[in-house]
Amino acid sequence: MTRVDDRWESAELHGADERRRLLLSLGMLCYPVLAAAGVAQYAHGSGLVLGYLLLVAVSACYLAAVLAAMRSAWRAYWLLLAVMTVLALAVAPLAHEYALILAAVIVPVATARAGPRGAVVLVGLGAAACVVTPMIVPGWDSGPGWYYAVAVVFTALLVHAFSRTATANRQLREARAEVARLASESERNRIARDLHDLLGHSLTAITVKSGLARRLAVGAPPAALAEMESVERLARQTLADVRAAVSGFNDVTLAGELARGRELLRAAGVAADLPTAYETVPAERQELFGWVVREGLTNVVRHARATRCSVVLTATSVEVRDDGIGGAPGAGSGLDSLRTRVAAAGGELAAGPVRPRGWSLKVVMPQ
Repeated sequence: MTRVDDRWESAELHGADERRRLLLSLGMLCYPVLAAAGVAQYAHGSGLVLGYLLLVAVSACYLAAVLAAMRSAWRAYWLLLAVMTVLALAVAPLAHEYALILAAVIVPVATARAGPRGAVVLVGLGAAACVVTPMIVPGWDSGPGWYYAVAVVFTALLVHAFSRTATANRQLREARAEVARLASESERNRIARDLHDLLGHSLTAITVKSGLARRLAVGAPPAALAEMESVERLARQTLADVRAAVSGFNDVTLAGELARGRELLRAAGVAADLPTAYETVPAERQELFGWVVREGLTNVVRHARATRCSVVLTATSVEVRDDGIGGAPGAGSGLDSLRTRVAAAGGELAAGPVRPRGWSLKVVMPQ
């Protein structure tokens, strides 16, 4: 399968996950519909209209929160969750105990980013509220409280299971993309080795022997000498072309350095937090950022004695950061040549210790 095919299939799988998430989200809108039954039973006149409008607003906020989560806009996500909670409380006087079913929408949204322990606490509190609230609020029917509590628990479990599946699918796509990058880099290196070992050796021999034959052909016709000189020049030019091609194959690439760096850190026992996507980096900066990643990760393994290392990429910057002992790497680290390379590209390099522990190598390019 080609790299284009891999990207196309990855995009298709990602799109399928997003469609399934949207379908699940649309299914969750059944709970505001159930709450609407309570509004129809207990509210009248303008209260009835207000109750329906509030439920529409709850549904809109929920869908907006789902879209915010898809885009990793977490500030908007939590703001929408707060608005949903306020709207649900406003519905309660109009729908009475039926408003408790909205907890089956709000609690799963809250637990999605709360962590395992926080999720258990939130689900427990939501279920308990569904059971206890009808018992203590005058005029509310305490009968359906247990049903609402069960709905909260099972909906949270369903959303959690779907979230875990979506996360596993994303990790699988990232792993497949990394394998494809490693395979591509390995093939490039193999071709470079073959060109160097086979053609390079043969062309060197042809060049040497052509020069020797030209020197031995003393007294030969001028046309023969000219032909031998032409053969020698052609052999030298072809050898130079092969060496240039091999050098091109061995160019540093950001994708290759991230893939190799992940393996390097794993072999060194360092926990790696390296990005799997690098498309935000402009093409003209990817080679330079690849050099930064190579130098930074090499120094982490050689000098830092770190337990964790991270690489942060943006369109204009790259940072390699670890939690090691700090201190400047040795003279053979290549940091000076990297600084020269960065300066030639118009960027700035900063390297130094970070608090409370560790070392940072960061390159920032102009906008």
